Amino acid sequence: RATRKKQEKAMNISIIGSGNIGGTLAGQLAARGHQVTIANSRGPASLTQLASRTGATAAETADAIARAQVLILSVPMGALPELSPIVGKHLPDDAVIVDTSNYVPGFRDERIPAIDGGLTESLWVARQLSRPLVKALNTVGAASLAVGGRPHGDPLRIAAPVSGTDAAAKEVVTGLLDELGFDGFDAGDLENSWRQEPGTPVYTTDLPLDRAREAVAAAVRSDTALWRKRMTARRP
Repeated sequence: RATRKKQEKAMNISIIGSGNIGGTLAGQLAARGHQVTIANSRGPASLTQLASRTGATAAETADAIARAQVLILSVPMGALPELSPIVGKHLPDDAVIVDTSNYVPGFRDERIPAIDGGLTESLWVARQLSRPLVKALNTVGAASLAVGGRPHGDPLRIAAPVSGTDAAAKEVVTGLLDELGFDGFDAGDLENSWRQEPGTPVYTTDLPLDRAREAVAAAVRSDTALWRKRMTARRP
């Protein structure tokens, strides 16, 4: 109860990445009263229009990271090693990191041998940053994030898995999902976060809570490898 009461206050939320997911989350979270800061690799001047449209504040990456109570990463996987020293130097120790990334080799990402060899995407990210994190918001597409939020009790309310080892951090993320109109649910630790990676039954299928839980349980480890193979085959 105390945690939920605290989260009803505005939080300082920083989003690194200004693509479809990052930009959509900036607008949705700012509209709910949070202090949202957005940054990208091109600098704040490139974010003027997005900031004006969403109500977020554009900043340099280091400044955005330094002010974050919640840090949302929405960047290509290849950008994460470059963020590591900035996170290490500037991110407050008690900040919650949310990893929304999906590994798409051959399109957006260069090959990452450790992930190709079986390491879960978010464990790889956590190792790059040397910080614990929560895997969430990777299974809901930008269009659904923008217009798919629904009130409690709506049978079409979308559920989204939340993975990690820190129960308090997962509760913060689940609370933010609830504000956005989605049912966040505990999907285990990062070792098992492959169950919400691309190609699995819960990925971008916009399922309600009971069916989303079933989809996570029904995932098999080869789902994502097959998805990556199909994506690579589609490359021009």
